[in-house]
Amino acid sequence: MRRVLGIGDNVVDKYVHLGMMFPGGNALNFAAFAKLSGVEAAYLGVFGNDASATHIRQVLEELNVDTSRCRIQPGENGYARVSLVDGDRVFLPGNKGGVSSRFPIRLDATDLAYIKGFDLLHSSCYSFLESEIPILRQTGIPFSFDFSDEIDDAYLQRICPSVDFAFLSCGHLTEDQTREKLADCLSYGCGYALGSRGAEGAWLYDGHAYFHQPAKTVRAVDTLGAGDSFITAFLLHLLPHMKLNGALQPIQASVLTEGLEKGSEAAVKTCLVQGAFGHGIAYEEIEER
Repeated sequence: MRRVLGIGDNVVDKYVHLGMMFPGGNALNFAAFAKLSGVEAAYLGVFGNDASATHIRQVLEELNVDTSRCRIQPGENGYARVSLVDGDRVFLPGNKGGVSSRFPIRLDATDLAYIKGFDLLHSSCYSFLESEIPILRQTGIPFSFDFSDEIDDAYLQRICPSVDFAFLSCGHLTEDQTREKLADCLSYGCGYALGSRGAEGAWLYDGHAYFHQPAKTVRAVDTLGAGDSFITAFLLHLLPHMKLNGALQPIQASVLTEGLEKGSEAAVKTCLVQGAFGHGIAYEEIEER
């Protein structure tokens, strides 16, 4: 069975209008969505030692997501503050990663031996992992990275040479600008680049052709996590086609378009769930643990 690893950020998403918090974070969501899809999944990141971190860890244990290589550090776990306007998420100031920003992951030999047992790695720009990315590249394992809206040229040039799949938030760009940005990613060294544009759908570039995936319409309960579920479903569909004899191989256009459709379907389902993948709990209940 194929195995995937989310490495990097975890947070609790605090819904200030509800007094509820939910597990989240790009890397953690990837691991959770993969596990919920029936794939063997693990998460490697840094937790605080507060009640919020305890809740996240308990949820991952319930989902049977392996966290055996995670770190626990003294201090406040990362959190984001979220409000909703007509079902769409609006982020308010959080604590900028909490303990993860003070104690970022630094990979050792035991970590690398563990990581080499996976078939796909996924991280994000919120993971404080930049110094370790060249080390991950040396494992030869396909690596995907969510840039979110951190898509200035200097950052792309730094990260893309070590990335097989780049995911960008391009809602503030025009269609032409999005396509240009994706082409830039490949010119900087990554294999595939996908730019999401909200209600305008998503564009994928493989170095030969652009593929457009229209957005599916739904009356959203909550859009938080939809991008992560899209990424996860897309990558899981591609996973059996990624490597041949130990090397990343070109992926057929039909597989890419099928993957985009799978991603879009997953995102719609996530929009009908409160939080990225549920498991919310009242602030007071967490604080009393």
